[in-house]
Amino acid sequence: MTKSVFYHAGCPVCVSAEQDILTLIPSEQVEVIHLGTDKSKVTKAEKAGVKSVPALVTPNGNVLHINFGASIEDLK
Repeated sequence: MTKSVFYHAGCPVCVSAEQDILTLIPSEQVEVIHLGTDKSKVTKAEKAGVKSVPALVTPNGNVLHINFGASIEDLK
């Protein structure tokens, strides 16, 4: 993985975290995935270790869970 991946579900907690992430990390270095509208990526997020959103998966595979917006189970 060469970019960080930010997973979220569109809730207010997630949108706020997305804005902060995009302030901290240049947009060309992070892929933003809205799991609320792109359910096909939920399995990929789970395999990466995401348990809840918002979450940031770093290029080396670390998962940083940010606050708590929704469980990955709720997004299935």
